This record gives sequence, structure tokens and C-alpha cells, in this order.
Amino acid sequence: MTYNSPRYPEEKFMKRFLLPLFLLLLSTFAQAQEELLPADKAFAFKASVVNDEIVLDWNVAKGYYLYKEKVKISSDSSAQLGVAKFPPAKIKNDEFFGKVGIYRKSVKVKIPVLEGDSDSLLLNVTFQGCADLGVCYPPITKTVALDISALKKPSLADNAFDIFSQAKQSAQSVVDKIKPISDEPLPADQAFAFSVSALDANTLIASWDIHPEYYLYHDKFFVDVQGAEFDTINFPEGKIKDDPLFGKVQIHKGKLEIILPLKNIQTQNISFTARYQGCWTGGICYPPQEKITGLTLPIQNETLTTNTNQQPSNSTPAAANSSDALNETDQIAALLQQDNIFWVLVSFFGFGLLLSLTPCVFPMIPILSGIIVGQKGEITTRKALIMSIVFVLAMSVTYSIAGVLAGYFGENLQVLFQTPWILVVFSLVFVALAFSMFGYYEIQLPASLQAKIANMSNKQEGGHLIGVAVMGFLSALIVGPCVAPPLAGALIYIGQTGDALLGGLSLFVMSLGMGAPLILIGAGVSKLPRAGGWMDKVKYIFGILMLAVAIWLIERIIPSIASLALWAAIFSISPIAMGVLNKLTDTPSAWGRIFKAIGLLIMFYGILLWGLVARGGGDMLAPLAGWGGSNTQVEQVHISFEKIKSIEDLDRVLARSQKNNQIVMLDFYADWCISCKELERFVFSNSEVVSNMKNVISVQADVTKNDALDKALMAKFNIIGPPGILFFKAGVENRSQRIVGEINAQGFLEHLNKVK
Repeated sequence: MTYNSPRYPEEKFMKRFLLPLFLLLLSTFAQAQEELLPADKAFAFKASVVNDEIVLDWNVAKGYYLYKEKVKISSDSSAQLGVAKFPPAKIKNDEFFGKVGIYRKSVKVKIPVLEGDSDSLLLNVTFQGCADLGVCYPPITKTVALDISALKKPSLADNAFDIFSQAKQSAQSVVDKIKPISDEPLPADQAFAFSVSALDANTLIASWDIHPEYYLYHDKFFVDVQGAEFDTINFPEGKIKDDPLFGKVQIHKGKLEIILPLKNIQTQNISFTARYQGCWTGGICYPPQEKITGLTLPIQNETLTTNTNQQPSNSTPAAANSSDALNETDQIAALLQQDNIFWVLVSFFGFGLLLSLTPCVFPMIPILSGIIVGQKGEITTRKALIMSIVFVLAMSVTYSIAGVLAGYFGENLQVLFQTPWILVVFSLVFVALAFSMFGYYEIQLPASLQAKIANMSNKQEGGHLIGVAVMGFLSALIVGPCVAPPLAGALIYIGQTGDALLGGLSLFVMSLGMGAPLILIGAGVSKLPRAGGWMDKVKYIFGILMLAVAIWLIERIIPSIASLALWAAIFSISPIAMGVLNKLTDTPSAWGRIFKAIGLLIMFYGILLWGLVARGGGDMLAPLAGWGGSNTQVEQVHISFEKIKSIEDLDRVLARSQKNNQIVMLDFYADWCISCKELERFVFSNSEVVSNMKNVISVQADVTKNDALDKALMAKFNIIGPPGILFFKAGVENRSQRIVGEINAQGFLEHLNKVK
């Protein structure tokens, strides 16, 4: 049976069912409105300063909850806020925002204050929450003025505690990688931090900073560009994972970078699209993500052609297809992508041999030689060789572990050991070793411990080897924190692929190459005569070298005039202590007289250094500079640097450079970086370099403190540590001309001319 008028049953249904339901909902909503607490009572908020942190405290009423992701914190003062420490949140499948973290009852968020000159801080806190009844409050903003004058400045002990805390956190992070450390998944933009930029006029670089608990699927990537076309893209391979959803698939973890060469460029203003998908190891997968970014390509030397079938006449080869478009560090990182592991390891051993000639390895020579010479009794070639191998192996293992940790977490362990108190303690250790060489005392273990070691190993060889291994470990961490292209390339590879095995093995082989000359020198030391006064003089010489190593370490943190005085003392006093002022009749042999003449020359050089000290400073390599008959000092030239501290400081400089169409050079420097001081002395003080840098904005970032701002600035450009020199044109870095490690003035000029 059918009805001619369909309205009758609808009206009947409305009257009998929907109208009563509407009245019921209306009365329920009115009752809920009466029962809802005011926002200040539902989410009672207060902020206070406790010890060295700002504590934000919410007292959430029963039947209410606060969204973790909706808490936003900012400051209008000069003080820098650290990363807020949120407590674990509960996962809620929210009808408005999906799966989110929420808080109930009491919530405390702690925020460290990093630095700032102000005694007060104006804090802005925005948050949002809901009632279990189904009603959500609009975002609430609170502005609180806090007195931070009582926050204590970090002391030497605090810095020491921070070092060990960071080391503990790094070690804990290794364990945490085995299982998820978070109670809830991060927002997609935090789990897979995406960015894209122009390397040059023909090349883009897209990067994903993937959180350690997350991964991206290899076959879920899609990239597109409007206004140009892609040339051949070499997409890095991923790791195989037995995925519960898709079976055996390739995934990417850690840092992923893709070089995207362009061709047939139609316009400078292009649009880049990236789509990708990933999961949390806690068992949650994200929907596909899409990012569309507008980019402006740098201006080339010649005008871009508008012919879509013709590539610009002066375009550089695609970065993915030509090693010429990659800097030395990126070339080494690409080397690790090769399938032939044998040639990779051979290459890294060769890199190590070249690095053995750098100043960072030289101090290892007197350290190892002094340990061998300082042994009691006769030292055979076999025993000296074993000690040398143990020293180098300990050094190599340390470099490898530190490198893998740096690649995973972006934190260079060697940098952490360049704090003043560690350098002072280690310098005193070398002073103690030196005076032991001079015969004032003997450094040995307690008799009871010696007896135990003697029972374990004849002639206490095991005890000696343990001490040698400890010195190799400490020397690798403290004596030589140099950053060279092979090291940086390996760390970039580890960070991008998560392949700690190949990356760590490459660093281990490179360290063996660095230590190969040390093994030969250590074995050769055993050939020195052990009997008579000759050996005493050899010990005196190595004692003096130990003092030189102590000065070499401590000069990183003391004023230059104090460092100059210490070098003057060691050069002038040591020859006298060795007897160079004794009568020639006391030295009947010809060789003895030659050594005495050399000692007199060294003493004379020390006296010249005292002259520099009296003048208030000068160049140790040119102690007579400025002492000419005209009484006019030689004019000193040096690049005039503009100092910056943060990413914001750099952005302001780059914006200014674009207006004036100038190139920007950014130099990463630290007081403890020996290679940085070499650049200061021989490159940035070179008259030809200074002349060519007149129209270049020279910027220097001093990362000596290695604080949060320093780390953020280095992380932005994947800088492992100083030295590092970057060139920017039209506000974009020319990555192919990036300089990592030491370089001479001529090499620097070649890079500069290519940027221009």
C-alpha cells in the first residue's frame, strides 16, 4: 500500500519522536550549562620559580581534562626559555582532534631558563580543555610576570654535573631506542620534521628529521614540482623491516636527505610538493602527509631561459649526478652508500693516514712515547709494540663509539669534554707525568693492588696495558676533538641511514689509519738505549714534551698572554735544566756538543718569547716582528667578523645581504678548537684573503659554550662541530662550497671565487 502524500508519516514521526527528543536534549544542555565550572576553576593555573626552573601548575577539576598539544608557551622578555618538560599524558580518542594526549587532576610542566640579562620574565601560556559532558572551552591565555633574579648562574660544579647528566642521557637514549620511550604519539610534524630548500639555482634538498621512535615507508614517498622538472633522482635505500601491515618493506629512520636536481626551469618561483607516510613504533600509523612549499631559486649569473625544452646554458650539473657539485664531506657520505664495502674501508684507512699528519694527532706522539719510556726495566720491541697497539685500539674504539652516538643524537661527545675543569684536570695529569719523568717520584699502584695484578699477569703487564688503554681513551676524547671531512661525512651517513655498523666500522678503520704511525713510533722508542745517563736525558726530553702537551691543552681556556708566558717559560727554562749552560768540557762527544748548540738556540727562542710577553703579546711564529729600526710595528690584517649567537641573528644578516646583493660567509668557531685557531692565524689573517673578502659579509658563530642556542644553530646546518665555513648567496647556502676542517689560504680563495 502506498501513500499519495508522503508528508503525513513525516509529520507524525516529528511530533511523536523528534520533538520530545529535542526537548530532552535542550533540557540536558541547559542542565550542563548550569553544572559547568568557570574556566579558572576547571583548570586552576599558577606559575612559579622553583630552584632553577619555571614550574607551570594546573589543578584540573574532576570530570575535566586538559589537552597536552594545546599548551603553548612563549616569553616576551630577553631571557631564553629551554625545552619544556611535560609529564606523560594519557591517550584519548577525542571526537574533535582524534588520538591526543590529555591530562587530568594535577599537571606540572617544568621550563629551564637558559640565559638573559633581565631580572624579570613575562610568560604567556595558552591552553585548552574540555568537560566529560562533551563541552569544550575556548583557548585560555594567561600572562604571568615572574621574578627570575634569584635564578643562580651556573657554577663550575654545575657545568660538571651537566656534562655527566648529558652523558647519562646519551647512554640512556641508546637503551631507549630498543623500545618506545613516549606514552603517546607525537604530532606528525614533530615525528617527521620536514623541510625543503634550494642548494643552488638547479638543485633542491628535501630533508626529514625522523624522531628515533618513528619511521617512514620507502615506497610511500612522492615528490612533484611546478615551474620546473626533476632530473634523475638518486633516492637513498632504506632498511628492511618486517612490517605487520605491509610485510617486508623498506623504511627510513633518523635523518633522511634527498638531493633533487632540476631541469627545464621555467621560473625562479616554483612550488614543491612532498607526500609521505610513516608510523610510530608504539603501534600507530599516520595517514599520508602532504606538504606544499613555495620556493624562490637563487639568481644565476645569466638570465634563466623560458624555453621549456632547453636547460639554462650555465646550469651546474645535477648534484645527484656529479661529485663536483658536492662538497668534500657530502662526497665522503656518498662514498659510504657504495656497495663495495672493501673499497669504502680502504678509503677510510687512507683518510686516517692523512689525518695522522694534522696537529690534532701530534700530541699523541709524546703521550704514547712517554708512557713507553716511563716503564721500569727493559722494554722489548714486542712489549712496546703491544702497548702501542692497545693505545691505538682504545683510541679507535673511542672514536667509533663517540662517532656513532654523534651520528644518532647530533651530540659530539668530544665537545662535551672541552669544559674548563676537565681540561685543567687533564693538564695537571700531564704535569704529574712530566715530573715523574724528571725523577721526582714514581707513579705506581698501591702495593696491595700491585700484588693482585701480579698474580693475574706476570711482570704486571696486564696492569700496564689497562693504564695504556685508559690513556688512549682519554686522549681520543680530550686531546683531539678535531672535526675533519671524513669524520663529518661518516656522521652524516649514520644520521641519515641509521647504519651504525658501517658508519662505526668506517670510523674505526679511519682511527686505525690515524694510529698506524703511532704504532711505528712506539715500537721505535723501544730501540733507544736503556742504560746509563743517556736514558735519563731521554726521559727529561719526554717530560718536557708532556709539559708542552699540558700547555697545549690549557691554552684553550686561558688568556693568550698567559699562554705565551707558559711557552716562553718552557722554551727558556728547559734547555737550562738540561745543562746547555754547562762548560763544553763537560760534553766531550761531538753529538753532545751539537745537542748543546740546539739547546742554546731553543733557549734563545724562549728569551725572544719573553720579549713578546713584555710587549703584551704577539705572534710566536714571528717573535721579531715589529722590532725593526723604524720602531713601527707591522700592520696586522684580519677579517672583521660580525658575531652572531642564534638562528634569528643569522636570518637578519641574510635578509640584509639579499637587499645589498652580498655574499655571506658564516664561520663556526670555538676556543678549544685547535683547527679554528689555525684558520684564524693562517687564513683569516692572510692579506690576500682579507682583500678578497672586502665585499663579503663575514659572520662568526662562537660555539665555545655549546649551549642550547649553539646546538640549534649547528643542527640547522648539520654541523657536527667547528671548524665549519658556509657561504650564502641570495640568502641560500651554496652547500657545494662548504668547508669542514682545516684549509689553507689558497684553498679558501678557490672556494670563495666559486661562490662569487
